[in-house]
Amino acid sequence: MAALEAEAAKLLAALDAGTSSIDDVLGRLYGQAASPDVQIPRAAPGVTMAVAPEYAMGPSSDPVVQDTINYVGPKDHFPSLDPKYDLVVIGAGVAGLLSVITAKALGKRALLIERHYMGGDCLNVGCVPSKCLVAAAKALNSCRKAASLGVVGAGDVSIDFPRVMKRMRDIRGGIAPHDGVARYGRDFCAAVCIGEAAFVNETEVVITARDGSGRKQTVAFDRCMVATGASAAVPPAPGLLETPHLTNGNFFNLEALPPTLGLIGAGPIGLEMAQSLQRFGCQVTVFEMAPRLLPREDADAAQVVGECLQEDGVAIHTGCRVLNVQGGPLAYKAPWSQYKVTARLQNGANHTFTFSALLNATGRAPNVTGLNLDKANVSYDARSGVHTDDHYRTSNERVYAAGDVASVYKFTHAADWQARCAVRNAFLDAKCQKSRLLVPWCTYVDPEVAAVGSSDMDLEQAGVAFDTYMRHLKDVDRCKCDGIDRGFVKIRTAKGGDKILGASIVAPHAGDLISELTVCMQNGIGLADLAGVMHPYPTAAESIRQCAAQFWFSPHFKTAAKALAITRRGEAVAKRGA
Repeated sequence: MAALEAEAAKLLAALDAGTSSIDDVLGRLYGQAASPDVQIPRAAPGVTMAVAPEYAMGPSSDPVVQDTINYVGPKDHFPSLDPKYDLVVIGAGVAGLLSVITAKALGKRALLIERHYMGGDCLNVGCVPSKCLVAAAKALNSCRKAASLGVVGAGDVSIDFPRVMKRMRDIRGGIAPHDGVARYGRDFCAAVCIGEAAFVNETEVVITARDGSGRKQTVAFDRCMVATGASAAVPPAPGLLETPHLTNGNFFNLEALPPTLGLIGAGPIGLEMAQSLQRFGCQVTVFEMAPRLLPREDADAAQVVGECLQEDGVAIHTGCRVLNVQGGPLAYKAPWSQYKVTARLQNGANHTFTFSALLNATGRAPNVTGLNLDKANVSYDARSGVHTDDHYRTSNERVYAAGDVASVYKFTHAADWQARCAVRNAFLDAKCQKSRLLVPWCTYVDPEVAAVGSSDMDLEQAGVAFDTYMRHLKDVDRCKCDGIDRGFVKIRTAKGGDKILGASIVAPHAGDLISELTVCMQNGIGLADLAGVMHPYPTAAESIRQCAAQFWFSPHFKTAAKALAITRRGEAVAKRGA
């Protein structure tokens, strides 16, 4: 025991002296690179953002759905709570779940509060259900294209949409116990409560039961984490807010495939669902106000995605403005409604389109209403969400925020990392910095689009000089064998050097491939070293090494002096003989 105390004292002394950090003890969450400092403009005081209503998971007749709700959102779960907790977490999405997991690892007692469904968007209406549909659409498309590989009779295939949705609900239901009330109450929290949380003052929250009983409990906290996430924003297109329509919050309640669908906004989930439904047999039309799809992505990547979507049959209108929306009621199966969308197209003409269903995917608005943040002295606005410093702390030094409610990077993995950092800061003064996180991302269209670090646009706007290296997949042997004739790896480096500033990949498994470049950036590995890493042959990942190898043949690396030195060395070795 004495030896253990001595070792701990030694570590503590190093932490106090600054010669060691919490990251050296618990593991480092960031390294030698960071994502661009992208900011969401703040809304003026008093400005609100319209959001879609909260929907129950459906269909209610499916027993799997009922079991899922019982795991992640039983409204009558309102246990008697203690007067105070080390950490009170509001919101049980990914940021909330990781907050209590990290707190438990640090020996803290946490209370987790969720108003709707534990697991957040990711489990219930985001990552998990959407990827189930994407998988079915990719499988269907692969069969249709198999003839080009010599497979006879594979192209005559169709989709059973209700079966696709049942599989999705089964998979989601199978994951639900892992994110559910019982498991977190047993393994990670002092208590889990299904209810509406609101601040009473700077150190207390009141929780109201969701079962309609009116029961309330007030608890105090040493630290609080606001992790309430975001909801589907409803833009001010005339008639849209008043017209019941699909968002990611109720899209996965569909029981049948609509014949036609209009998509307002070309965000990642919107495009994933647009391509999937089009492949299933629904005619999809996309309306995007920006001049091109995926405006945050590399322009070359967006062009490939647009071409692929159009080849699938998706009708795309960029640079357009929705003037009016009419229709309803909301339907998840036949008889379908009739929606009329009037838009001013890029050529200036107004045109009215008619659809069986309407999906709004115009972005996310942070969930800041109803929390009484003002009573806690927590600064926020309707557009950018809860305001935090670089250490995730709000204007109330006891309150922190992480995830979609406080971040421009609205990704599951970003919320995960932010929560880990924030809780370390809250209880250990770890000084983990939000600005130092390197956040990769992927849009799961086919082919996928993945990116990390700075884009061409980011670097140009910042006035940073850079070099670009690109390898097209059509020139990679494995991709030739797989019939992949579209896509690329694109790496941006500091001008004249090999330091990686950012990368974009368009490929069938770009989300998997981007991690190699993320590792390189986070650990300061440049193109010169990456080019020397042996990759199995033939693989699609070899495209990354081949892209990096171009640096060896660039004038920045292969200088005239080096060439002359190699020549002279060869001559000297030849003179020595065997």
